[in-house]
Amino acid sequence: MLGEKSLLIIRPLLGLVIALLLVTFLHWLKSGNPRQAVFNCSRFLSQGNALLLIRNYEQVDTEHFSIRYGKGDLQNAAIVAEAAELIYEPVTRMFNYEPPAPTVIVLHPDSNSLAQAFGWDKAEKAMGVYWRGTIRILNPDEWITDGDKRQTFIREGPMAHEFAHLLVDYLTLGNYPRWYTEGIAQYVEKKITGFELYNPAKYNGESVKYCEFATLERHFDELDPGLAYGQSLQAVELIVAQYGEDMIFQILDYLKKGNDLPESFAKATGQSFDIFEKEFLAGQQSRPAA
Repeated sequence: MLGEKSLLIIRPLLGLVIALLLVTFLHWLKSGNPRQAVFNCSRFLSQGNALLLIRNYEQVDTEHFSIRYGKGDLQNAAIVAEAAELIYEPVTRMFNYEPPAPTVIVLHPDSNSLAQAFGWDKAEKAMGVYWRGTIRILNPDEWITDGDKRQTFIREGPMAHEFAHLLVDYLTLGNYPRWYTEGIAQYVEKKITGFELYNPAKYNGESVKYCEFATLERHFDELDPGLAYGQSLQAVELIVAQYGEDMIFQILDYLKKGNDLPESFAKATGQSFDIFEKEFLAGQQSRPAA
């Protein structure tokens, strides 16, 4: 329990923090727009909380990233740093955008640590997660058990995927559907590293079907992961095939202005998203097994 003396110390500090946040928020509001101000403030608070929780971690900095890691894990931190720098230029070139500051990457020692950071069930596994300005990466030792760890992480690790999520988030001020950012992240990852998740609809043919995009968005985490991620990727690939790669980024520009995905799609392509969805689902149903 806090005593009166502790409270006397904490209250002025809380007041100072609140005052600084208010001044910062007003500055963002004056220099940009309300959406930008809210997004920046939210990301600022989230990053501050993340850094507070890992304040005892070690740190290694590169030109574009700041990697935080537990004591004794410098070797894996170095691998993560190398992989991050390798994908930085090709990913930012695709997006034609660079983050305004170095990106913080937190290297978690195990799956439990990563799950605890987001309040997940311990059974849930992930190699990487992006959330409000910070990338979380699972220790390579947790999933690479043989072969050349460095090469495997560079080739199959989540750096390109998670960094693409960060750029989508920044470019749209957080206004995007889950399936669309997952589709873009996979598209970028596949193009740069060649890695692609297993998709049962692609390899099992007629036995597995995709769903409407509204259903995909509402129940993304409840669906078969291969189907949810696979549909997202194939939808983005179809946009690229029909309109060119630049179109997936033009849609992001309209999302940044506050439009929803159907509105952004229509303004960028000149076509109704409903028509695109019908064509996509019809094409998926008619495709033979690979």
